[in-house]
Amino acid sequence: MAFQGKKLINNPDDVVTEFIEGLVETYPGLQYLDGFPEVKVVLRADVSGAAYDKVAIISGGGSGHEPANAGFVGEGMLTAAICGEVFASPQVDAILAGIRAVTGPMGCLLIVTNYTGDRLNFGLAAEQAKSEGYKVETVIVGDDCALPPPRGITGRRGLAGTILVHKVAGAAAASGLSLTEVAAEAKRASEMIGTMGVALSVCTLPGQVTSDRLGPGKMELGLGIHGEAGAAVADLQSVEVIVSHVLKQILSPETNYVPIPRGNGVVLMVNGLGATPAMELMIAAGKAVPQLQLEHGLAVDRVYTGSFMTSLDMAGFSITIMKTDQAILQRLDAVTKAPYWPIGVDGNRPPAKIPVPLPPSRSTKSDESLGRPQHLNEQGQLLEVAIEAAANAIIDIRDSLNDWDSKVGDGDCGSTMYRGAVAVLEDVKKYYPLNDAGETVNEIGSSIRRVMGGTSGIIYNIFCKAAYATLKENSQSAVTAKQWAEAFESSIAAISKYGGASAGDRTLLDALIPASVVLQEKLNAGEDPCSAFLLSSEAACVGAESTKHMQAQAGRSTYVPSEVLASVPDPGAMAAASWYRAAALAIKNKYKTS
Repeated sequence: MAFQGKKLINNPDDVVTEFIEGLVETYPGLQYLDGFPEVKVVLRADVSGAAYDKVAIISGGGSGHEPANAGFVGEGMLTAAICGEVFASPQVDAILAGIRAVTGPMGCLLIVTNYTGDRLNFGLAAEQAKSEGYKVETVIVGDDCALPPPRGITGRRGLAGTILVHKVAGAAAASGLSLTEVAAEAKRASEMIGTMGVALSVCTLPGQVTSDRLGPGKMELGLGIHGEAGAAVADLQSVEVIVSHVLKQILSPETNYVPIPRGNGVVLMVNGLGATPAMELMIAAGKAVPQLQLEHGLAVDRVYTGSFMTSLDMAGFSITIMKTDQAILQRLDAVTKAPYWPIGVDGNRPPAKIPVPLPPSRSTKSDESLGRPQHLNEQGQLLEVAIEAAANAIIDIRDSLNDWDSKVGDGDCGSTMYRGAVAVLEDVKKYYPLNDAGETVNEIGSSIRRVMGGTSGIIYNIFCKAAYATLKENSQSAVTAKQWAEAFESSIAAISKYGGASAGDRTLLDALIPASVVLQEKLNAGEDPCSAFLLSSEAACVGAESTKHMQAQAGRSTYVPSEVLASVPDPGAMAAASWYRAAALAIKNKYKTS
């Protein structure tokens, strides 16, 4: 069922003029002609038509494709952009006003996307301007590769590849070439481009209902950028599969839309359609580059990823491939002040990845200190069983931790802790020098740092580093129970210092602090270390359960209503209590069997 689309607008009839007003307020290099609502023209503030000594580059079309075309007005690209209503070609009078405003003795080039309305309106405006004495040339861009030829007299639709033609023509004009030369470069560029898109949703026009043409789990291939139906509807696939299909369609030797021989260089543009996150666009770009290189034998000279020519709020992307040579690259790399042209893309691309430097701790240690000892002493054996028990305890409660965290956080506490636990179990067999307690704790921190992200990862890394620093102060190879307790206390103090939390704030400290207090008390009272450890682990469990009755003062739980918090314990506290309790029980069982 179709439903009313939601938009952050005022009057649906004013969206284009109000967009233009906001654009020129944002970028001082832009102005607009005072002819609203009929004349909606954005132009360079530094250009006066009669005195302008270079070829003016003018483009335009229906609005709703922002930042195209107005966002590409600036030195080195467009001199003016003519804006129609949403998805409607601009009127002839508006196009003429733009030509008159920026065209000097060198003339102007009109870059027009291949839609009937645009061709007719820009064509009539061009003829009228010529009759007034202006020198005008026109280049039509049709880069759509979704529909097989022939397309009758209509031809291929103009899509995001038009932006690359803007850049080539703008750079050529800025270099001082004549109108004939600029038009020739623009036409040549337009013949080297192919584009195809995929959509996951249909766009919503301001003030209108949202179409339900695409059902759940479906995507539209070969979309139009005006809400019209695409070439085909298919089941949603992974980005890698979609990219492969699109590239094969663009580069198909059967259609020969973009004849690019193997070994040639290309430009890749991944263009968002308005509602696609940058993350998804980058994923598409990351999959497209190796496919172009390995499957199609093409060198990828430049990659432009972002939103260049959108379709209001459509979810999806288009891919543009442009055949390149040094002349084209020179135009694409030329400086421009157009606000939406991406910076930082010019120049040859270095390798995408380089080796990760080894941490000094790993690279400088001797083989003997780095790996597991051939023979474990009593301390090493106790450490091993405690570490393995603690890690397995976390693995066992992963789902429970995620469930609790889904109610009071972001739902990934269990998964994050699980990654750390698995890494610890793997590394304890290879890297941990278990006979050296301090170095073992340090290596646990290294394992955690490598795989655990988010707050939990850094907190446990701080925990291990602080314990390591305290343990290394002991020159004896064996660590006493009181020294372990001191290291434990130092770790808690470090977490509190850097994390800002303390007892009662509903964090893992509400499990660890009671455990530390009881451990110190029992050891000072002369309690057997194994019993003291076990009793302190009971305090940790009680402390973790008590977080149900606490108001969160740190982390994402601070945003959760108190009635929700009262239904579940703090996941971080429960995780800490679980591994601590498991380690204590493992030590007890080890002593029983010894």
